[in-house]
Amino acid sequence: MNAASINELCDVVRETSFAIHRFHRHGHLERIYENALAHRLRKAGVKVLQQHPIAVFDEDGTLLGDFHADLLVEDRLVVELKAVRAVVDEHVAQLLGYLRSSRTETGLLINFGAPVLHVKKYLMTQA
Repeated sequence: MNAASINELCDVVRETSFAIHRFHRHGHLERIYENALAHRLRKAGVKVLQQHPIAVFDEDGTLLGDFHADLLVEDRLVVELKAVRAVVDEHVAQLLGYLRSSRTETGLLINFGAPVLHVKKYLMTQA
């Protein structure tokens, strides 16, 4: 997937998240937002896997285990969802760790738990 199409995919997820937040507001558990986002993206024809195990590798390629991505979109985009008052450094570190360990380039951190929706894109380029 080229850069333009991953950006378009991020835009679709961002716009869908905004529509969900506008309808449901804040105050639900994370799982409700996860189900809503997966449902609406699937309705739009986007491939979405929920709680999908992603392999975590050490620097030499050794498989260390799995983490479960809240959403894996089109096999290329890790989406980490939160339903908290505010995003903190630990949430960002969690997503960046997932990207680095799984060797996935693009991730979105989305927080539905505040009155204003928080969506931020993160990139992990491989050296």
